Amino acid sequence: MSVAGRLTAIRERIAAAARSAGRDPSRVRLVAVSKTFPIEAVREAWNAGQRDFGENRVQEALQKIGASADLTIRWHLLGHLQSNKARKAAPAFSMIQSVDSVDLLVKLDRAAAETGARPDLLVQVDLAQEATKFGAHTDEVRRILDAAATCEAAQVRGLMTLPPVPDIPEDARPWFRQLRELRDRWQAEGVPASMLQELSMGMSGDFEVAVQEGATIVRVGTAIFGSREVDD
Repeated sequence: MSVAGRLTAIRERIAAAARSAGRDPSRVRLVAVSKTFPIEAVREAWNAGQRDFGENRVQEALQKIGASADLTIRWHLLGHLQSNKARKAAPAFSMIQSVDSVDLLVKLDRAAAETGARPDLLVQVDLAQEATKFGAHTDEVRRILDAAATCEAAQVRGLMTLPPVPDIPEDARPWFRQLRELRDRWQAEGVPASMLQELSMGMSGDFEVAVQEGATIVRVGTAIFGSREVDD
């Protein structure tokens, strides 16, 4: 199946999952995870109507951003961001989904202000505390949200999580539900709703379950572009 055909099928599955949960399918944004795939794959997906693309590494992303300057693309940084790369990342991405410390938040906001950028940010929440993954523990997430109130240019828009890879999609449901419940709790505690609009959760193997649990952003790579050595 072509990239266009896969995109159509995934959008239909997202819509069906949303409707099954009584949700509006238009509230779910699909990010095509193009890491490790060539710029030609990005262009093929763009020609099929895809506008949001995600990359894990700043350097690879900057190369693709430069090679696709003629296209209207919203680029998302999904992978861990070292604070010393904040100045490069802040003006390059529409959304950075991997904020995991107050220090990184401050550096991104400062870099955005200095470069005239206004990136949206998501706080990556470490729910499973796997040694191989990044993210902030829940106490640190709350500190990040509190600190975000003083941002001048960058704006925190919600939460992201990367749960353990499930054996079956249903295994991921408790993690997605936990993120949604945390969002609801923090909002009830007074965190502004504008900082908790987005829930980025769900990938190629479990995005339908994520949508049922309230995802507003799903990150899908291999189901669009085909297999890679490292799954998304």
